[in-house]
Amino acid sequence: MNLPKFLLADNSNHPEDIFVLHTEYPRFLINLKDDEIEWFEDLSDENEQDLANELEGLIEAAGLFYDAEMEGLE
Repeated sequence: MNLPKFLLADNSNHPEDIFVLHTEYPRFLINLKDDEIEWFEDLSDENEQDLANELEGLIEAAGLFYDAEMEGLE
C-alpha cells in the first residue's frame, strides 16, 4: 500500500483538537491546536542538530498540509 505522507485525524473524544499524522520516518502525530507531538520512532540514535532541522521542516509541512486540506473543503 502506498500511503500519503500526511493524513488528517480526528477523535470524537477530542473535538477541539486538530491532528495530523506523518506516515514516513520519523513517524509522528501532531496536535496543531497546541503543537504537542507524539513520536512513533526511537530517535535517540539520531544526530540532534540534523534531527532538529528535519523536524522543524516536517512540523511546518504538517501545518501547510492542514491549511491546504481546509482550503480544498471551502
